[in-house]
Amino acid sequence: MIIDKKSITKYITQDITITVVMWASYCSIMNEAYKSLKKELKYNHNIDLNLNIYSTRDISDKLEEFLKDAKKSDIVFMYRTSSDEFYDSIKDNNNINSDFKNLVITGQDPTYWNSKLSSKAYLYTTYGGIDNFKNLILYLLANSDFGSSNNINENSNNSNNNSNSNNNSNFVEINYNEPIKLPFQGIYSKNKLSNKGILYEKLEDFLKNSEFDKKNTIGVLFSRHYLVNEDMEVIDKLINKLGVYFNVIPVFTYGAKDEDLGALGSGESVLTYFFKNGTPIIDALINLLSFPLGTVKDNHNHSLKKITSSEILKKLNVPIFHPITSYYKSYNEWKEDIQGLSSEIGWNVALPEFEGVIEPIIIGTTEKNESLEKKKSIEDRIDKVISRIKRWIDLKNKAKNDRKVIFILHNNACASVEATVGSAAHLDTFQSVVNIMKRMKKEGYYIENIPEDGNNLAKMILNKKAISAFRWTTVNEIISKGGALYLMDEKEYMDYFNTLPESVKNKVLDTWGDLNGKDDGVPPGMIFKKDGKNYIVITGLKFGNVYICVQPKRGCAGARCDGKVCKILHDPECPPTHQFLASYHYFNKIGDVIVHVGTHGSLEFLPGKNVGLSSKCYPDICIGDIPHLYIYNSDNPPEGTIAKRRSYATLIDHMQTVMVDAFYDELETLNNYVEEYLKEMDISRRHQLEHLIVEEVKKTNLLKIKKIIENIEKDRDKSIHDNFNKIFPEIRNTLEMIKTSKCNDGMHIFGELPQGDKRIEFINAILEFDYKDKNLKDYSLRESIKKVLNGEDINDGHLKERIIDLNKRLNDSKEIESLLNGFDAKYIEPGLSGLITRGRDDILPTGRNFYSLDPYKVPTKASYRVGVLLAEKLINKYLEEEKRYPENVAMYWMCSDIMWADGEGMAQILHLLGTKPKWKHGKVVGVEIIPLEELKRPRIDITLRVSGILRDNFPNCMEIVDEAVSKVAKLDEPDEMNFVKKHVMEGLNNGLSFREATYRIFCSKPGTYGNGVKYAIYSSAWENEEDLKDAFMFWNSYAYGKGVYGDKAKKSFENILKSVDLTFNKTVSDEYDLFGCCCYFGTHGGLTNAARVISKKDVKAYYGDTRNPNNVEMRTLNEEIERVSLSKLLNPKWIEGMKRHGYKGAGDISKRVGRVFGWSATTKEVDNWIFDEIYNTYVKNEENREFFRKNNPYALEEIGRRLLEAYQRGFWKTDENNIEDLKRIYMEIEGDIEDTYGDIDIGEFQGGSIDIDMIWKEKLKKNYVRL
Repeated sequence: MIIDKKSITKYITQDITITVVMWASYCSIMNEAYKSLKKELKYNHNIDLNLNIYSTRDISDKLEEFLKDAKKSDIVFMYRTSSDEFYDSIKDNNNINSDFKNLVITGQDPTYWNSKLSSKAYLYTTYGGIDNFKNLILYLLANSDFGSSNNINENSNNSNNNSNSNNNSNFVEINYNEPIKLPFQGIYSKNKLSNKGILYEKLEDFLKNSEFDKKNTIGVLFSRHYLVNEDMEVIDKLINKLGVYFNVIPVFTYGAKDEDLGALGSGESVLTYFFKNGTPIIDALINLLSFPLGTVKDNHNHSLKKITSSEILKKLNVPIFHPITSYYKSYNEWKEDIQGLSSEIGWNVALPEFEGVIEPIIIGTTEKNESLEKKKSIEDRIDKVISRIKRWIDLKNKAKNDRKVIFILHNNACASVEATVGSAAHLDTFQSVVNIMKRMKKEGYYIENIPEDGNNLAKMILNKKAISAFRWTTVNEIISKGGALYLMDEKEYMDYFNTLPESVKNKVLDTWGDLNGKDDGVPPGMIFKKDGKNYIVITGLKFGNVYICVQPKRGCAGARCDGKVCKILHDPECPPTHQFLASYHYFNKIGDVIVHVGTHGSLEFLPGKNVGLSSKCYPDICIGDIPHLYIYNSDNPPEGTIAKRRSYATLIDHMQTVMVDAFYDELETLNNYVEEYLKEMDISRRHQLEHLIVEEVKKTNLLKIKKIIENIEKDRDKSIHDNFNKIFPEIRNTLEMIKTSKCNDGMHIFGELPQGDKRIEFINAILEFDYKDKNLKDYSLRESIKKVLNGEDINDGHLKERIIDLNKRLNDSKEIESLLNGFDAKYIEPGLSGLITRGRDDILPTGRNFYSLDPYKVPTKASYRVGVLLAEKLINKYLEEEKRYPENVAMYWMCSDIMWADGEGMAQILHLLGTKPKWKHGKVVGVEIIPLEELKRPRIDITLRVSGILRDNFPNCMEIVDEAVSKVAKLDEPDEMNFVKKHVMEGLNNGLSFREATYRIFCSKPGTYGNGVKYAIYSSAWENEEDLKDAFMFWNSYAYGKGVYGDKAKKSFENILKSVDLTFNKTVSDEYDLFGCCCYFGTHGGLTNAARVISKKDVKAYYGDTRNPNNVEMRTLNEEIERVSLSKLLNPKWIEGMKRHGYKGAGDISKRVGRVFGWSATTKEVDNWIFDEIYNTYVKNEENREFFRKNNPYALEEIGRRLLEAYQRGFWKTDENNIEDLKRIYMEIEGDIEDTYGDIDIGEFQGGSIDIDMIWKEKLKKNYVRL
């Protein structure tokens, strides 16, 4: 290589200081270059060279120090990018051109360059390596003006002038080389003898000089940045360890394609080095890049067509692993931080997921010394990565008929283990698994005795009691009926248990005791004693090489459900039971791949770090090294993301269920009369219609609705006819509310596509989001869809194209095929996620590994407008009812707000505070204050209980809100116009610090999920509202925000709840509602109850509705409960859809009834008539009762038990005859269940008794005081 040398003789003072700002990854190599040059310059020229170095990451915190250094420096060098905000901060407060001597600004964007030196300086830094950085310093010295006469001479073009100095001692000769170009991509190898790096620019050369003696080959893709900046410790360690088991092709690449530099870019590097003659030569890829591969021209197939990164990876068709290195945390910081990773989640984890990468296991951290950084490997985590890759490759290599596949069905233990096997949102798990097994058998998998259908599979599991012990099930029964898949003896388990970290073992033993249990009377769970030995019972069924198991209980043990055995109630960090650990160890031992079926289980929500787990985190422990596939609903990015990051799941998403109009036949006649009444002008006909409307209303349950009752009871002396003018608007509004709602038409079955009328309804539900406010010229939307699907033409060309496109992408959904590709260890294509009925039809086709969104882009400007409407409607509703402004709105802020609605709720929060987002390049970078004269109302305070998923995935969003609160609290405004400031001052007066007084974001303890209240309610372990308040406050009194992560904040939380006037949540789609999950009543209901108890006020509860963003609505919680009850739970159309799915449908119904009870317990907002109708519909109705008895008697038992408890607690006031009938029917159900035991001595069990055990409160108090 010919190196172009330059020599310049110039005046230089004896003491030179350079101040540098550059990327943190450049700082260390710059420092090495400086240290090397310092000695040379001192020895050759007696020049003292000094360097002040700042990383762009840290400079915001060291701005004053930097400015002080820079103004004293002889040269100031800045490397700037579009994302660096430091430059604006410096420029705003300084005239940098006059304040800084010899300022040189460079960077990737030439518009930032300020000097003739900038261009070459950019090449020095970009080419990289210590020699280039040394020459950069020399170049800056040679070409800067140090305040004397011009240069004496300049020699170039390979000058050999070796003169050391000029006669004048202040004039020295500076020799530097032009930028030395290093390869921008290639294959990195090391000489085994010298351990020196060797770079190959051609694949052929590398292959000639490599000994590929292993069966399988792994590709490693990493950034050239690490190579040229000599920061290879993590990568070297990974490559060396991989090399023990595999051939390795380590490829370095420059991220972006740049023809001037000769950089192919990462996408083309993949095509160049991991393919030979168009065929992939690797079996898996480890992608260490945190930036996308990009789009390239497919020159390798002699095509000019551009292909995307996912298309490149589809061509490669191997799993893409994404181990991560923390750029912001040292090893000790990561080790001690329960958060794991924090602000870097967005670009280091979330954005790479867009390309279908999997398993973000941390393998390195960043060790810092001032502004200097080096990456350090985490050896046991590298071992974890390699052990998991080995298992994936073993799966690939194994013949199909030898592969052992484990399917894990979930259950909702708190809502009855026996009633809810196979729990999964909107998925018939049993029929899905049967369909998968049948297809597997066709593909050559060894499977025996496949059940005829899903109902038969459910019956097999329940008949054999292949489940955990619960109220109706004991270990003895499980053993007697054949539900035990394996009995793990104590020695085998303890051999495994003793491999776990010491702290993990201690926590498990402290919570559950040994296999004999603890002296608190709570058994360790699922222990069978035989011949004086302890065996852990692992349940499941075996069908050849397919195993179907039900996920073990996670936080309780034994054949009971009460406050004594529910350990998680008083210990959010409760570890999984011995049986849970043993079961997953067994699955790892016998299985080749594990498949969790449906949304969602408990594995991914076990205690541990949020992202970047350690060997002490329970999800990491339990999943072990077995390949993990997870069948997940495409509409649930919040929880699916947790599964990907915490249990290393590769998702196979499934289609959402068909949504149909909730309006049912029984209301059609009434609606027709109402419509006619509105149009009719003739007085006599209107009077006749009044009578017809009243008669039809009497046939329905509409007369029981609160607003209608209130209007009648205002004048009890008048008949319904006489009150007609008062009740008619409410009848009309109620009909409209149901008419504009949708309900699920049954469930999705994995691998099946909606056909016939169901397909029309499916497409209609998608298009309604865009077309509901538009008038179609010729046909209704449904008719248009039907015509197009039948091959007929319609006038609206755009609509026709949309229907054809949707139909095609529906047909392209290959769910079972994608799962089988996973079994072959192939690439699962990434895809978008979200609510298909809310504009996200790009989730089609399904069968993909979905991702979420860029966390820094919320709220979007469109969602901000919706959020403003939400805020204003909430304020106006409260003003109308209370004749004053609400001072404090307590909200349940869920991750779904961000992932489904692009941050509408976040925008609402900001607007209530009187602030708005500050956007830059489409990203939210801060908040702005809205002046009071523009706001025209007081600033409303907010109190947030965020979901654990939002906490983990969107810390930046919490920080934005926290920043808004802090800014508003510091404004010089009167208390009556700034309720935030008012309440902060009250907090200060109550002994809080300013920071504590501004806490507004609360959640469960770091590393845990849940609200506590649901456990108390489901286990009947509470006596009054005070108990529920205690459970809520104990679980949720941890503060979050900027610089705050899980600080204990009981006093702050109690203080701010005193000022709450109303609580709030919202619905964004009919796919999910407030009966759809226990988190709604547990958190929103728990928050409402806590605010009422603590404030001693009648705190209101509201529910927003943005299902149609163009028509935002605001209701009371009571009205929303009525809406959902009428449109789903009590809707004959919805019920029939559930009944089609037998056991699973019955179980889902019983879970919803349990949540109705939960809302009543926490808020008292469930009207009596709803309990009446639940009883009439599901218990009293013989046809429905028989359906439950035949398919799932445990679900009917659970419904009856909750109704009896509602009556006993005073929530349900009904005719005593109803109660007597209910008790009689309940006794019959109990008898039916007990008959299934036969002659087996099953031992002690709880059965249907409701035991209010408050022992948990004593344990809670010990910890609660410490908060």
